[in-house]
Amino acid sequence: MDLPHRHQHPRYLPQTPAASLRPLPLLPVQKTAKIAKLYVFLVDLIVLLLSTATKTCLESQFNCGAPLNQCIPKSWHCDGSADCRNGADETNSFVLKMNFQDFMCHDLFVFNAAAKQCRDEEFQCANGQCVSKAFVCDKENDCSDGSDESSCPKPTCSLHSFQCHDSVCVPDIWRCDGDRDCRDGSDEWPENCLDKQPRERPSKCGAHDFECANGECVHQSWRCDGGIDCTDRSDELNCHPTCRHDEFRCDNGTCISDSLRCNSVHDCLDGSDEAGCHTDACKDPNQFKCGSGECISMDKVCDKDRDCSDGSDQPEGQCGVDECLTANGGCSHTCNNLKIGYNCSCPAGYSLKTDNKTCQDIDECEEPDTCSQLCINLLGSYKCDCYDGYEIDPVSNACKAGSGTVPMLFFTSQHEVRKITVDHSEYVRLIPQLKNAVALDLDIPNKRIFWSDLSEKKIYSSGIDEVDDSSRHIEVIGSGLETPEGLAVDWIYGNIYWTDSLLKSISVASTDGVKRKTLITTNLGKPKAITVDPVNNFMYWTDWGEEPKIEKCGLNGAGRVILVKEGIERPNGITLDMVNQRLYWVDAKLHTIFSIDVYGGSRHTLIHSEEQLSWPSSLAVFEEKVYWTDIINGAVFSANRLTGKNITTLAVDLERPEDIVLYHDLKQSAGVNWCRNSHSVNGGCEFLCLPAPLTGDRAPKYTCSCSDSTTLGPDGKKCVEGRCSLPCMHSYTLPTTLHPKSSPCNFIYLLCLISAPSSYQPDHDDDHHLHRPNVYNYLTYPDHTAHRGTRCSCRR
Repeated sequence: MDLPHRHQHPRYLPQTPAASLRPLPLLPVQKTAKIAKLYVFLVDLIVLLLSTATKTCLESQFNCGAPLNQCIPKSWHCDGSADCRNGADETNSFVLKMNFQDFMCHDLFVFNAAAKQCRDEEFQCANGQCVSKAFVCDKENDCSDGSDESSCPKPTCSLHSFQCHDSVCVPDIWRCDGDRDCRDGSDEWPENCLDKQPRERPSKCGAHDFECANGECVHQSWRCDGGIDCTDRSDELNCHPTCRHDEFRCDNGTCISDSLRCNSVHDCLDGSDEAGCHTDACKDPNQFKCGSGECISMDKVCDKDRDCSDGSDQPEGQCGVDECLTANGGCSHTCNNLKIGYNCSCPAGYSLKTDNKTCQDIDECEEPDTCSQLCINLLGSYKCDCYDGYEIDPVSNACKAGSGTVPMLFFTSQHEVRKITVDHSEYVRLIPQLKNAVALDLDIPNKRIFWSDLSEKKIYSSGIDEVDDSSRHIEVIGSGLETPEGLAVDWIYGNIYWTDSLLKSISVASTDGVKRKTLITTNLGKPKAITVDPVNNFMYWTDWGEEPKIEKCGLNGAGRVILVKEGIERPNGITLDMVNQRLYWVDAKLHTIFSIDVYGGSRHTLIHSEEQLSWPSSLAVFEEKVYWTDIINGAVFSANRLTGKNITTLAVDLERPEDIVLYHDLKQSAGVNWCRNSHSVNGGCEFLCLPAPLTGDRAPKYTCSCSDSTTLGPDGKKCVEGRCSLPCMHSYTLPTTLHPKSSPCNFIYLLCLISAPSSYQPDHDDDHHLHRPNVYNYLTYPDHTAHRGTRCSCRR
């Protein structure tokens, strides 16, 4: 028989049917634990003996061999992770220890050298790894053994290229164009621009920003605060901070109010304000805390000698009394007699109620990431399970894809888009010679890739299989962009969404760019990354403006809410774990990876590291792993997303790695396109049919939307020319009486709030934007007239 595919936590007893569950017997903890261990040992022994029988695996499976004859998916064979309990799936591979200095990695990676065959356009490293031929002799160790940089001739550049001071070649047209294209910036040095007038790039920083030497913008308050916020570290140059007499100086040089010292909150980024602070408890758990504050040895309690100055170690009438002898001290399970008094305790999987006597079941599933996917709480225990398409890894007890392609990471590195498999077996340059690639996303069902170029201010797309041919690159959005730093693809409805921090907007367009709409422009500071869920019709984005936050709304812009606004400083990348419906984001100022559920609850701090999260830019999650890029380190890292441990370096020597996405067949779930499932083409919409958030059975599945230059007509389907002629202010009084059928005003822009008849049932999600009863937008109610004097507001 196969080993069970569901993980039973080893500390728990085997599960029984719900009807046969009985309260735990009142046994001492030690005796209960011994019985449980013996029971588990016997069960494991029986499973082991039964599994030694001859086992034939399916053709799609790999047999681990004796003694267990365990079957695992063939795709797990030689993937760099031991999935057989005996490690047989990796024994035909050799283990390569990475060079610590060159690769900055302290882990062991596995490559199958015998079976791996590199493609014609790839270079085979000495260890068998495949990398792009373009990586050979580029002064970057792309082979983990450095063999791609051995025996390299002195580099020379072509006639139409410029050779940087560090010998790297870039197109000559990039020289003196205002962008630092050479890693050392030598393409913009005055001595290299004698024949060209250097182009000055206008500053993109606001009045309350500090402009870094490389043109980046950070909050002015971050200047000389002890933390590196500019990726070129220029915000901490020439800083000589001095603290006032009423301030505390942190170890990193920053100053905080002295009142924040020892308040149990890390107000200094390095936590030095909480170092050496006095606590109420004794440092040694074997000591007794006197009522007068001293800590003495527990042996001195009730020894008839007064050691505490207040005599609390010799309480009258309490020494030598065993309260557990009377009704078990009132404890539901274990009563522990102490030198002074007693306490109650519970078996594993239970905790004390507020009465400190009664034990109750612990719901381990309430803790985020207890299991990699499904968590099922049981009485005194829990078990993990997987969704369809995934299987429990018997070694790590995490859910892994049962089939499909090897997961691949796509990431931008300023002038390139690169691809690396998560098992390190392949590492190639996917798109070369880009000006400044920043944002990136994939349409996996249609095998297309989308990226934005910050210098060209454009968004492009291409088929993944033909992306190496620049003539097949399609310009999707070619105008009206300033800083498109976030990009997300709706793979079900066929739209793309992007953020623009300079225009302070979020926009949507069809994947061919023909239909385009600005969705959100209000209350945005500096929108950065964006991710979408077209199965449930929501989008999520980060904003690092003066009031940093993470927000959520429908893919049609409706139902906007703030999910995170506290404990957040510089949120960069954000990604959605579709399977578990959890959001993960990186905070570059806090050097931390966080996660929450899609409703804003169950917040969890995954990893905090000033070393590997110096300036994290983007992240991706799949199976039990989290992957992220770091600009200051110039690297791609991975770690276990459940524990935050096993931090591994996947790629190094990168030039401004920004966005990162993961490619796998299971990554983008199938869903219903309600615009196509309706009885008319495109939902009957003349322009864009946008999915509405699925908040209930009666909620609309989609809404129609028009371009920025037109307005939705009274039928809610067609678009009419013209915009509202009324002044667009935050709040004003209508100068005249209006009726929606005779007005060109679009309810998306003009919101006249009027008490609705009690029988009125709103048909549009926008009717609920204030979440107030009996208030609605008159333009969605065609039989109502807005009279002169009505108070209105306007959304741009």
